[in-house]
Amino acid sequence: MSEAEQIPAPAPVLDALNGTNGTDALNATAKFVATTEGTALAYGSLVVMALLPIFFGALRSVTCSKSKNASDIPETITSRDAARFPIIASCTLFGLYLFFKVFSQEYVNLLLSLYFFVLGILALSHTMSPLMGRIFPESFPNKQYQLLFTQCSGESRQELLNYEFDTKNLVSLIISSAVGVWYLLKKHWIANNLFGLAFALNGVELLHLNNVSTGCILLGGLFVYDVFWVFGTNVMVTVAKSFEAPIKLVFPQDLLEKGLGASNFAMLGLGDIVIPGIFIALLLRFDVSLKKNSRTYFYSSFLAYIFGLGLTIFVMHTFKHAQPALLYLVPACVGFPVIVALFKGELTEMFSYESSQEVFPGSPRLTSFPTVSGSPASLARSMDAVSTVTGPSPYHRRPQPSPLM
Repeated sequence: MSEAEQIPAPAPVLDALNGTNGTDALNATAKFVATTEGTALAYGSLVVMALLPIFFGALRSVTCSKSKNASDIPETITSRDAARFPIIASCTLFGLYLFFKVFSQEYVNLLLSLYFFVLGILALSHTMSPLMGRIFPESFPNKQYQLLFTQCSGESRQELLNYEFDTKNLVSLIISSAVGVWYLLKKHWIANNLFGLAFALNGVELLHLNNVSTGCILLGGLFVYDVFWVFGTNVMVTVAKSFEAPIKLVFPQDLLEKGLGASNFAMLGLGDIVIPGIFIALLLRFDVSLKKNSRTYFYSSFLAYIFGLGLTIFVMHTFKHAQPALLYLVPACVGFPVIVALFKGELTEMFSYESSQEVFPGSPRLTSFPTVSGSPASLARSMDAVSTVTGPSPYHRRPQPSPLM
């Protein structure tokens, strides 16, 4: 069985499915051949984990778009942002490539680990917040706190950090911090997945496309981006082999043989979840705007995602070659809803829908510098916006599986 390669990219455009066949991915001196049961379990688990943040993130995006709390206003991606997004992502990817060529991989990975340690805690805490609200009874003494840092004094005083939180948020932060320490020390795949799911759900919930045309521009641009950097150069492969990060979901193919200590992973990059996911969330908001008590476009795009992901796995195993998932996901997620709209005679209505009308006119754009203020949700959103164009963190002291796009 041929060894596969994983292609990572900056956070918004990450690696696709990855089946690993090497027990030592660093020197490929030994080969691991996964059993049929192990492979099916790994890929099935990845598909389920990919669907969870898309489904629940889309539902939460509807609530987020209707929020009257300024701290919960989502980041809005305009057509201009979408058009230049692949260019920014390409520059970031190539920059990472040069960076790892010049500087020591060990120190770069250490710096990225600390960055994603903080980012992961905030993202996971934001994800857990609604759950904490249901767990604690109404009689629970929920005290309010505020962490405020300012620069200068008097009229020239500027707020650097204005972080508001309550006791329930504090409990979420403590639990998330424990997961963060676990990941930082052990780099365990379960801790990686907890962070990865939190990143993906936050991305789908808080990154909003303003209309369907913008979504088509974004997905089309990243479609070309993914195909070019996967098949046209070795930049992604080089970057993939330089670090590991909680920017992908992983599941061991040798779980049945080695239990939780398994080390031969199949992988799915978060970009292949978030990018189609924000388009699917947009279609759900469009369904809601129609006020027909129907979720036709949401379910059609959701099923299209499942089809595209399954097709990626099928092609990869048929041709024994790594495949960029967006090559299959983009046509499926865009094509299926368009066909449905054509049959229902709602194509014009779908493309004229403006998601930005549901939020305040002054809602922040993706290109604006994130403001670190407000509630834990706003701080997590701001940190997520930064991670969108930065990059991943590493897994230290664990053999890296042979990467696949």
